[in-house]
Amino acid sequence: MPNGQKLSKTYQKNRDHPSSAMSQPHRVEVNQYLFSNLALAEIRSNAYAAGNWPLVYILSHKAKRRAYVGETTNALNRLNTHLLHEHKKLLNTAHLISSSHFNKSATLDIESTLIKYMAADGCFELLNGNLGLTDHNYYQKDEVYSQIFREVWDKLRGQGIAKHSLESIDNSDVFKYSPYKALSFEQRQSLIEIMRALLDDNFRHLLVQGGAGTGKSVLAIFLFKLIHTDQAELNLQEFSEEENELRTLLTQFKQRYPNPRMALVVPMASFRATLKRAFKNVAGLHPDMVINPSKLAQKDYDIVLVDESHRLRQRVNLGSYYKHFDQACAALGLDKHTCSEVDWVTQQAKKAVFFYDPNQSIRPSDANAADFQKIKQSKDSRVMTLTSQYRVQAGQDYVDFIDRLLHIQLSDNEQLRTGKYEFLFFDNAADLVREIEQKNRQYGLARLVAGYAWPWGSKKNPNLHDIEIDTVKLRWNRTNTDWINTIGAENEVGCIHTTQGYDLNYTGVIFGKEISYDSATNEIVIDENNYLDRNGKHSQKTASELKQYILNIYNTIMLRGIKGTYVYACDPALREYLKKHIPSYRPTPSQDLPPAPKLVPWINAVPLYDLQAAAGSFSEQQHVEQTQWVGVPQNVEPKKDMFACRVVGESMNMIIPNGSICLFRQDSGGSRNGKIVLVECLTPQDGDEGTQFTVKEYESTKTQTAEGWEHKKIFLKPRSSDPSYEVIELNADTTYRYRVVGEFVMLL
Repeated sequence: MPNGQKLSKTYQKNRDHPSSAMSQPHRVEVNQYLFSNLALAEIRSNAYAAGNWPLVYILSHKAKRRAYVGETTNALNRLNTHLLHEHKKLLNTAHLISSSHFNKSATLDIESTLIKYMAADGCFELLNGNLGLTDHNYYQKDEVYSQIFREVWDKLRGQGIAKHSLESIDNSDVFKYSPYKALSFEQRQSLIEIMRALLDDNFRHLLVQGGAGTGKSVLAIFLFKLIHTDQAELNLQEFSEEENELRTLLTQFKQRYPNPRMALVVPMASFRATLKRAFKNVAGLHPDMVINPSKLAQKDYDIVLVDESHRLRQRVNLGSYYKHFDQACAALGLDKHTCSEVDWVTQQAKKAVFFYDPNQSIRPSDANAADFQKIKQSKDSRVMTLTSQYRVQAGQDYVDFIDRLLHIQLSDNEQLRTGKYEFLFFDNAADLVREIEQKNRQYGLARLVAGYAWPWGSKKNPNLHDIEIDTVKLRWNRTNTDWINTIGAENEVGCIHTTQGYDLNYTGVIFGKEISYDSATNEIVIDENNYLDRNGKHSQKTASELKQYILNIYNTIMLRGIKGTYVYACDPALREYLKKHIPSYRPTPSQDLPPAPKLVPWINAVPLYDLQAAAGSFSEQQHVEQTQWVGVPQNVEPKKDMFACRVVGESMNMIIPNGSICLFRQDSGGSRNGKIVLVECLTPQDGDEGTQFTVKEYESTKTQTAEGWEHKKIFLKPRSSDPSYEVIELNADTTYRYRVVGEFVMLL
């Protein structure tokens, strides 16, 4: 560790010559200490802490799964203060994140980014009360500090403080629906309006109306976290001029509701499971706060928030849910034939907030629009509208365009062209499938979604293909619960019921055989016989009602993609109509592709070994042979101790997808705890010849025996969504057979 004087010189040098920061292999340190009064003496030896340098810190207790993230320019005083805090003093480890490149803007940014990613990573429940985090720009944020944060995250993974890769967290719904979010001006104003309404005795119901992607779910979760945060811990610095009013409203709220009985009602089971996971890792929140509408019959509440309230149900086409619906109505003393779940909410909640989008009602079982119109017209109700688009990168223009496209309201050959979004029509279903597969490899969360126009034969016979379009053969989703995030979802086709409420990076939308276009009358036509969602069409009173539901379905799935939407239509006439208004996909000729960069060993490439590293148990027939060189990203400086190999298997799929080429650094000794490592078995197993390899997370422990000697155990741990993978345990008798070959750096 350099002394304070040397730090000052280093920082001045890099401030004058920023490019030098990129040439240093280690620009940040993450030092770990015990967190106690006795341990402060050791922390004083840290030059950054003693010299009042801006730094970021994490306090944690791994066994209790609790952590707190902060930033300071006076680490010793701040840690002393935390040791007097009722909850923070119970944490037992301090991690100081320091760098000669840090300034106040950088540490504020890294602190808020760590809070967002750690909350979604799932290793800890955060004690932070930081709300209203915003992204602010500062000098070299993208050029230097984004890479410094990646280095911080890698080191935290190595110390077992973080588990998942940044890329996997970016694509996780728990991350998207974390309350540690930046709110827009519109959302901040809406939050204050909701708080005012909750405190106004003249209002019982608030209807927050907004289309898909306008941030309704984020606002609901943010409100929950705000109300359940200790005011002493609340950090609202990014709310600027709104902070004082929001604090005043929150004080009044807590005086009126010291221990509010609150629930977040989510009608859709799959999305409800996602939000339960989002609540799990946030201090003050609990998964039990997210409930099924039928739970309302068990008790009354001070405040009920209803997300996706357009999916609240009435007694129509409920299938197996009829029994629960009838029981809840009986318990509430309501007529099951005339009431809906909307009535359950209004009866059981002193205050109710409905987050509502009439264009996402997709089944006859959904509560009638008249139920919500009644709320709107009531004297004790207030209506708010959200208009800004936060999901689709093309913004509100795209949302409006899709609505006019589906309702035949566009002028001849009118198209939406934007450089911010990939909106393309495909003449060939095979091309669409291939492009979605490519986008999924590149970005993740690229999925195929179709109208319900094919029977679900693979549900009973997994060998069957459900959807056949020319040479393309596809299967429906194997599960209805959290399908988007299940292994193998990229090889299946989802429907409205497995995608509503979720975000995707790219959506491949297949218009099925139930929807067509009549060029003579210039209108969309629905073929009821080809619409196979039994609960979606029974009890329909008119053909126009069924048509509106199906248009709502396609409108909803066309608004799932953040980066792009690809479209194919089975009906030839509909295909021609859509092609007039959606730019057509054109495969890039091979001769137009830019030449691949020349691979220069140790300049932009590292050796790729034919080492069939198994992300599972040790496998057979593994061998090492350098076959070629493989390129590394521009931001990676190849070192002579680096190499790459392909990792096969599912036991590390939370971090390393099956078949990925991974970059490793040769093992140099030292602590490996919490790191992902490549391990070689040095002795044949079961008579097999040759070396064998596996990739696992490394953990070692030391225990004291009765005789007083230390016995070291090593655990090679899987990180998989499949619980069947087991930990490989090594003891003194078996450790000699294994050698750590390399440390995982990143996916290539």
